[in-house]
Formats: sequence, structure tokens, C-alpha cells
Amino acid sequence: MSGAAPDTHGGRFIAALAYPFTSTRRTLATAAFAVATYCLLILSTFPTYSMQMLGAGPGFLDDAVLALTANTYETVGALGLGLTVVYAAVTGVALTIALGRLRVVGLSSARGLSALLPGLLASGCATCGAGLIGLFGFVGALAMLPFQGNLLRLAGLVLLVGYLSRVGDPRHCAVGSTTDPS
Repeated sequence: MSGAAPDTHGGRFIAALAYPFTSTRRTLATAAFAVATYCLLILSTFPTYSMQMLGAGPGFLDDAVLALTANTYETVGALGLGLTVVYAAVTGVALTIALGRLRVVGLSSARGLSALLPGLLASGCATCGAGLIGLFGFVGALAMLPFQGNLLRLAGLVLLVGYLSRVGDPRHCAVGSTTDPS
């Protein structure tokens, strides 16, 4: 038997990663969420520059993203940029799972979606630097972190992976049956 059992965390994580690719619409939504997340994270690394470039016109979006991607690479290195890209991709999957879960269980039964929020905030704060952390009053906190915030990025990624391994494929109930089939 290959693969992890669907009732284990590993099995649910694999099912969660496979879910966005079960239809063209979900795949496109996942890609759109991932690209939007990446652009948002990269543009928030230097908010003043981003606002000036986008204020000059939407045609400067690609220039701003390219320049700030290079800036991010120079600031936090290949590992930090790689974590940002992986985080954006996993966020795309997580948002697609969350929307699928909302459609399956409805808004009243979807209270477990709040587990997605810490992962989004933790890594988002590390990626945008003092931009979002400053809103919470912790401007110098990121500068005191070792490895330019890469550990916080990794922690946000771990929280998102934990969310995905807990939820799995939203089309299947994660609660096991209490009856014995034998």
C-alpha cells in the first residue's frame, strides 16, 4: 500500500495538497491566490515605494514587484525569498481549502477556519518587515530576530502546514466513524 493513510496527519496533508488540483477552476484559483499573496508580501516589504509606483499607474506593478523581489533577495537571501515563495504557494492552497470548506460545511459550521489566521499573520509579518508589525506596535521586534526573520517565516509556514494536515480534503469528513465495519 503506497501513500499515507487518509486518517493520519500526513494523509490529510497530502489530500489537502491534492485538492486544489482536482479541477481546473480550483487550480486557477490556487494559482491566483498564490500570485496575489506573493505580490502582496513583496509589495509590503517597502510600502512607500510600492505606493509611489502604483500611484504612478498600474503599469508599474511589474516593475515594483521585480525591484522588490531583487531587494528581498539582497536583504534576506535565497532562503528568505524561497520561504516567501513557498509560503505564497501554501497560502494559495490553504485559501482554496478554506473556500472549499466553506462551500461544503457552510458559514455557520466553519469555525475551524480561524486556525488559518495565525499562519497567515505570522509569516506575513516576517515577510513585510516592520510594515505590518509596526501596526501592532512592534517596530523593532523583527530587527531583533535572528536570521532576518526567516525563523518567523518558517513558523508561519509550519502553522499553515499544520492547518492543512488537520483539515485535509474539505470534501471528506475528518471525523471517523464510531461503528466497527466488521
